[in-house]
Amino acid sequence: MSRLLEVKGIRVGYGTVPVLHGIDIHLDEGEAIGLFGPNGHGKTTLLRALSGLLRPEEGSITFDGKDITGAKPATIVAAGLVQAQQGNTMFGDMGVEETLELSAFTPRARKDRKGRLAEVHALFPRLAERRHQRARTLSGGERQMLSIGCAMMCAPRLLILDEPTLGLSPRLKGELREAISVIAEKGVPLIVVEQDVEFLLALTNRLYLIEQGEVASEIDRDNAPDHQEIMDMYFGEQAH
Repeated sequence: MSRLLEVKGIRVGYGTVPVLHGIDIHLDEGEAIGLFGPNGHGKTTLLRALSGLLRPEEGSITFDGKDITGAKPATIVAAGLVQAQQGNTMFGDMGVEETLELSAFTPRARKDRKGRLAEVHALFPRLAERRHQRARTLSGGERQMLSIGCAMMCAPRLLILDEPTLGLSPRLKGELREAISVIAEKGVPLIVVEQDVEFLLALTNRLYLIEQGEVASEIDRDNAPDHQEIMDMYFGEQAH
């Protein structure tokens, strides 16, 4: 299995404040990995660096055999590395169908825009039902479905999801998690940030525990510790 993403020694910060301190992660073709750990310890910063929204001070990011370290976000998306934004960042006055169709803006995504739109509708039937509504009229969960749908319209070679079920009701969380599982089953490589470790273990091949801007541990699904051991890693002994 060939290596799709290789991150080596990434150091990133905001201004003079360092956040990531030499992170190494990797992902192979067809693989899904999960990131978890305390809030504020660098998970989202890592994703922003992968998407070109933050320029690494040191280290390298190689995607599909090409060095994309510091590349512009549009270049990275065109290469197929796509991050679904939080649903509340969608353009509220645009229609649902219009938003999806405009998301297929890269040459590789435009080749089968109609077929890709049909796949998104099958994945999220609610978006088909609400195709003529404005995005701002959707519920929080529906806006998150739209965000993931837009990312899928970009024909991702690697899809990044940053806490896609955050703040949603249990029912909507279940619907979104089922849809994400379907995406993974179709062979789309994934990087998913979630606090629900059990969900990540069911969805992904490996987990990275991110603490204090570093990879504190790497967990293989086939040899994963039990739930309590993972909670101890995450929270310390107070998890008992």
